[in-house]
Amino acid sequence: MATLELRGVRQQYDGRVVLDLPSFTVASGSQIAIVGHNGSGKSTLLRLLAFLEQPTEGQVLLDGVPPSGPRRRVTLVEQRPALLRGTVRDNLAYGLRARGATDSDTRRAVATAAERVGITALLDRTRRDLSEGEVQRVAVARALAVRPDVLLLDEPTSSADRAAAQALFTALQEERRERGVTICLASHQLEDAYRWADDIRALAEGRLSPVTPENLFRVDLPAGPLDVTKRVRVGAVEIALMSERNGPAILAIPPADIIVSAAPLASSARNEFRGRITRTAQQRNGTVHLTADVGIELVAAVTPDAVRDLALVPGAAVVFAFKAASVRVF
Repeated sequence: MATLELRGVRQQYDGRVVLDLPSFTVASGSQIAIVGHNGSGKSTLLRLLAFLEQPTEGQVLLDGVPPSGPRRRVTLVEQRPALLRGTVRDNLAYGLRARGATDSDTRRAVATAAERVGITALLDRTRRDLSEGEVQRVAVARALAVRPDVLLLDEPTSSADRAAAQALFTALQEERRERGVTICLASHQLEDAYRWADDIRALAEGRLSPVTPENLFRVDLPAGPLDVTKRVRVGAVEIALMSERNGPAILAIPPADIIVSAAPLASSARNEFRGRITRTAQQRNGTVHLTADVGIELVAAVTPDAVRDLALVPGAAVVFAFKAASVRVF
């Protein structure tokens, strides 16, 4: 397989820095999810990794060296993929024929890729007969058909329903088990990322974030010294924090730093909010993510035992508390 690496990369559009990554590595055989809000730099990062753009500064390396010749080992499926004229079968076959595959090998590869992604019934349809979700699945199957070493996917389930998304993730897992393909996926669906990826990288304002972006909020911080607690309004609540910064900033509240209880507790936490649980999600690392509406949407990480003992289910009343010092500012 292959390893992709960014060294000292900075990307600018019209003089504005949209990506600033001193280092970023997608190791051979890894399964990475890049998460972040719209505009955080996810799509730009994938285009750089796919060698579709040159960085304003820095290098993009394939197995430690700048690539030369066709970049056929790396394939990107963009969020809004374009299909060629002809049928779905023609689209899946195109890359294989361009690489000189025989007719029999092409037929076999097309059938395998279509079955894996669950689009066999669509093979004789054309673009105008497909939904946006089906177009995305066709584009993924087209990429799998050419058996790349690295598969890059930009929001591949943004137009898919839950069943189609699960089928796609299952197909990617099977591809990885069989071939060891390296997969890097950008998504704003945090639940999917946590369930699917081995490694999650969060982007905020074009930079790697120290926390994943469940609890990220844009604010305007008032001036004040570091040793004085500041309060800033976020939606319907006020959050207490410690920071010497002022002006525009992003607040990050790590889910693991939120104390969850069924009723208020005696504690030194400056932030305490009551609300109700809206959903729960089991994570690959064994924890459970609780999402609650407490005037804003917050996500806390708890153990399965806590879920059972405190009856933390959707609709249940809950208290989220965290210290001012737990709020990170960048």
